[in-house]
Amino acid sequence: MGLRIRLARAGAKKRPYYHIVVADSRSPRDGRFIEKVGSYNPMLPSDHPDRVRLNEESIRAWLAKGALATDRVARFLGRAGLIPMPPVPKQTKQHLPKKKAQERAAAAAAG
Repeated sequence: MGLRIRLARAGAKKRPYYHIVVADSRSPRDGRFIEKVGSYNPMLPSDHPDRVRLNEESIRAWLAKGALATDRVARFLGRAGLIPMPPVPKQTKQHLPKKKAQERAAAAAAG
């Protein structure tokens, strides 16, 4: 049984709220879980103390038992100092305008 520390969505439509849970890796995202170990409220400002709440002693116990954190939860745990900060993947260039749009923007800026 592979244990995961991951997010389970709660909250209303367009008002997300997540529970940080320990669950079997085969169970559905919002389905059965073993223990709730924290919460994440993305609607709060990033510097608000209640944005991410963690039960540190439970998380340490589950990590000792072999539970693995998902990417997003690993960032939360890294910021809290429970695990080493995971590497952040490099941003791809898909968010940039395509070649012709860049040429038009350069021509408009020059002319």
